[in-house]
Amino acid sequence: MPDEIYHLQGKRVYVAGHRGMVGSAIVRRLQSEGCDIVTATRSELDLTRQDMVEKWMNENRPQAVFLAAAKVGGILANDRYPAEFLYENLALQSNIIHAAYRSGVEKLMFLGSSCIYPKFAEQPIVEEALLTGQLEPTNEWYAVAKIAGIKLCQAYRRQYGSDFISAMPTNLFGPGDNFDLNSSHVMPALIRKAHEAKVKGQPSMAIWGTGSPRREFLHVDDCADACVHVFKTYSADMHLNIGSGDDLSILDLATMVAKIVGFNGNIEHDLTKPDGTPRKLMSADRLRALGWSPRISLEEGISQAYSAFLKGNFVQRSLEIVG
Repeated sequence: MPDEIYHLQGKRVYVAGHRGMVGSAIVRRLQSEGCDIVTATRSELDLTRQDMVEKWMNENRPQAVFLAAAKVGGILANDRYPAEFLYENLALQSNIIHAAYRSGVEKLMFLGSSCIYPKFAEQPIVEEALLTGQLEPTNEWYAVAKIAGIKLCQAYRRQYGSDFISAMPTNLFGPGDNFDLNSSHVMPALIRKAHEAKVKGQPSMAIWGTGSPRREFLHVDDCADACVHVFKTYSADMHLNIGSGDDLSILDLATMVAKIVGFNGNIEHDLTKPDGTPRKLMSADRLRALGWSPRISLEEGISQAYSAFLKGNFVQRSLEIVG
């Protein structure tokens, strides 16, 4: 186990995006670190306004920052709202990173996404694969913004010596997920479809495309734990993959979700919808070398996510900034 090189205990920690699935999980995880957690709602702070962000950072003076705020959504939302995905993500992340530098933040972690990698990257995807090929067209606007965030952290690190690092989570799911079918990711969409098909007594449920693409999933609480671990033990130019190290096909995932939800009907394929990237499994070698591995199995995680859905512990948004 590597030594801690940054200690969170007693520090003032700002979590940008605390209302989102990832940000709220990071807040939960930080509660055991003995730090002072600072947050701001959208009504209190518009992250796309540079003047407001710099004023807030100067007044609140966080020592550490987790940048989990983003405009988020699935394939459909990315395709429909390219301008919003590119502009607003570029604006909010640039504002926070620049204000963190100017206000003397000790350490910052920028949270990105596995969509930063080329569509046909060699599997499993190592961190060095960044910018070695064409992006997946269905989410390139979001991917370009996240790549810019990585490069901005590297630039501030190189030019100013700022301890700014980047972490790229794989597909996440869990409490606080978005179950709006027009903007959600694949896991919550499948859970909702299976649940509604069960409740309505439908003979089948549809999944997008052929079901052959393979995806990797990580419970959001595992992601938060990994991010805090990396924050305390890692400081380098290279971004880090945050993932489980395992993947499965969308069809196998849909079958697993249907079983957990209790839907016994057939799974049909909507071939008018795109498959997206054929496979996206990230290498977890660097993360494992830091002494971290996931604790929540996929089956256990899906059961927890479905329980959260039944209890109403989720959001349903068409498109907005998670702040």
